[in-house]
Amino acid sequence: MKAIIYRDNGGPDVLHLVDRDVSAPGPGEVRVRVAVSGVNPTDVQARARVNQPTQFPEVTPHLDGAGTIDAVGEGVDQSRIGQRVWLYLAAAGRPTGTAAEFTIVPAEHAVPLPDETEFDVGASLGVPALTAHRALTVAEDGPRRLRPGALDGTVVLAAGGAGAVGHAVIQLARWAGATVISTVSGPEKARLATAAGAHHVINYREGDPAAEIRAIAPAGVDIVAEVALGTNLALDLAVLRSRGTISVYANDGGKPVDLDVPRNLVLNARLQFVVLYTAGPQVRAAAVEDVAAAVQDGALRVGEEHGLPLHRFSLDHTADAHRAVERGTVGKVLVDVTS
Repeated sequence: MKAIIYRDNGGPDVLHLVDRDVSAPGPGEVRVRVAVSGVNPTDVQARARVNQPTQFPEVTPHLDGAGTIDAVGEGVDQSRIGQRVWLYLAAAGRPTGTAAEFTIVPAEHAVPLPDETEFDVGASLGVPALTAHRALTVAEDGPRRLRPGALDGTVVLAAGGAGAVGHAVIQLARWAGATVISTVSGPEKARLATAAGAHHVINYREGDPAAEIRAIAPAGVDIVAEVALGTNLALDLAVLRSRGTISVYANDGGKPVDLDVPRNLVLNARLQFVVLYTAGPQVRAAAVEDVAAAVQDGALRVGEEHGLPLHRFSLDHTADAHRAVERGTVGKVLVDVTS
């Protein structure tokens, strides 16, 4: 099979296309013929850690993807062979991610994908959708699970709604019944956030964004899904309701966070940091179930018309796909592995 590998951390040039034997799945595992591999910032960051040795002698990158199960290991129902699936955390603690024609994952990491749902959607779930689910389910007085109606009466602010996680936040929050506000940096990103389903879109670089958000939500925002805490914290606190939650899944731009402790105390604010790897197996399993239900309902869609432009690369141009992520390409970067 064709696979992308790297042996040492570094820039995109460490990625190489090689031929490898196709392995058999072990107990509790499935082998998937990968159709599309999704590229996330975390994949790029894992490869780029130049001062850290790789965890394995050889690594095939990428956590997310979609394809078809073609073999199962001992203890896995044989009826799963031929099942279309989406994959998550494929390369977490393992050397074999989705940037290959075949990958092997624990059976529970291969989630059934409805026949009518494109592989592009499946490859775009994983890290973004499960992170978005976590961001929406950590509020003190909010639900721990998402379903239609779970967020009725809730106001969600999706910071950076044109990004992959922000896009998933908008779609999951709307599916669950929330009123969704998104902040963006310009008209093109505003168009994408609107296409994703945001009810209100505000350019945070113009006018008085706090006043605009408060006009929509006079009592304040219940949940902020935050991608750039250092840049946006002052705005978040200006619009957060008492006992509201700021769910932080990134700090894009790397600006240091200046924490106004008295202001947070008065608000009884919850500052919840979110990362998928350490969220815990029960939390991840619940998120997978809810995301799968949203997919079944057609609530998670991708492509320009749904607010998440797709940028495609062939397997032998995976290094270019990583470069696209590094330069902050707006949308979802995908690698076409097999047709």
